[in-house]
Amino acid sequence: MPTSTSEPLTGAPRPYDLAVIGAGPAGLAAAVTAADLGLRCALVDAGRSSGGQYYRHPAPGLGASRPDRLHHGWSVYTGLADRLAAHRAAGRVDLLAGHQVWALERSGERDWRLHATTGPDADDRTTVRSAAVLLAPGPYERQLPFPGWTLPGVVTAGGAQAMLKAGLVLPGRRIVVAGSGPLLLAAASSLVTAGAEVPAVVEATAYLGYARRPGVLAAVPAKLVEGAGHGSALLRHGVRLRPRSAVVEAHGDDRVTAVTVARLDADWRPVPGSERRIECDALAVGHGLVPQIELATELGAATRTTPDGTAALKVDARLRTTVRGLWAAGETCGVGGADLAITEGELAAHAVADQPVRTALLRRRSRLRAFAELMAAAHRPGAGWTDWLREDTDVCRCEEVPAGRIREAVDELGAGDARTVKLLTRAGMGWCQGRMCGPAVACLAGGGELPEESRADSRPFSCPVPLGQLAAERDDDEG
Repeated sequence: MPTSTSEPLTGAPRPYDLAVIGAGPAGLAAAVTAADLGLRCALVDAGRSSGGQYYRHPAPGLGASRPDRLHHGWSVYTGLADRLAAHRAAGRVDLLAGHQVWALERSGERDWRLHATTGPDADDRTTVRSAAVLLAPGPYERQLPFPGWTLPGVVTAGGAQAMLKAGLVLPGRRIVVAGSGPLLLAAASSLVTAGAEVPAVVEATAYLGYARRPGVLAAVPAKLVEGAGHGSALLRHGVRLRPRSAVVEAHGDDRVTAVTVARLDADWRPVPGSERRIECDALAVGHGLVPQIELATELGAATRTTPDGTAALKVDARLRTTVRGLWAAGETCGVGGADLAITEGELAAHAVADQPVRTALLRRRSRLRAFAELMAAAHRPGAGWTDWLREDTDVCRCEEVPAGRIREAVDELGAGDARTVKLLTRAGMGWCQGRMCGPAVACLAGGGELPEESRADSRPFSCPVPLGQLAAERDDDEG
């Protein structure tokens, strides 16, 4: 099974031609393609192996003999991993696993420095130098809180898949899958195939948004086949699909034991009298994905608002951001799936190497990106979801900030945006730095509506960094 780790570096003998941040589909494709084109690359990832979240796989010690049964398109990953192994053996690519990049710094036209942490101690740090940087860190899940969402047994939809792919374990035996977006069908399909009972897939939309642009659907037949495959698996296992519905409350003391599901109107408001209780011992819930763009926005990179209301990096046809020497590919440019991410990784590598690109690849990217925009529009949350919340429902889990305090900041203290709410309530100041609560806080600050223009937070560090490492960085600079 492809896997790799590396020791922390104190610096390379010479700067790399390209540093790729993220070893998921986009970053992996970018690194091996750039190496094919003659560039010397560093592939940097916080995980302990290549593949990212999408191609997450069990550790060798677990002895999984058929990891392909946990994935869609596993052969695509193994092909990329084999190419990576060949380039590593030839010295064209260094895989720097276990490296969490917390800041980018440019000291010259072609002199980037990537500051990364590799552990908790002061010496667990490294700086990678490169002439160009390609961002491909992927997304994280969007959560819309509801009463009981902090109970043990409530996990994200992607988290349930990660537990299965990496640990070969299930979050429970009877699992309700809920939220919105195509990830729900994939997660439910994986769970029932692994032996879990899924009494319902609760989807907040009705999938009607996809019918608005039939030409876009017809241009990506593989996506239709993939969706049909997930649907067939659910039908075989008797899983019920509940469209235009949502989990509005989770019940239990020490862990979740049941959920209340309600029908939604067109604005995602629960329909009175439609509530139904479903017994379960786990809930996998998520409302789509949010691009990780913090490293770029701190440098002033421009963003765009995707149809589902999230902020993504603005790039041109060659995947260049508005910051010179900085490229981006995959979900960072707007969530669209592994096929699009791989295509954009290849395109970006050609752009960095200043090489021409096949017309077929450009057309493929255009088709897949159009489908991504359609998908985002089809699953955009409605403003009425905030009616699920009670005043005592925690919105920010890290700082335990309830919905009532956020509404007070908006209605009585005049907060009109998420940043002001954060300053008044500490919502988003915890360990996750707003990754879990950020979209919900922004909606509450806007009266339930998603902002017309997403404005990503800009902060010096994209992740928590031990103070000892910051002090060591300063000592190095002074030296």
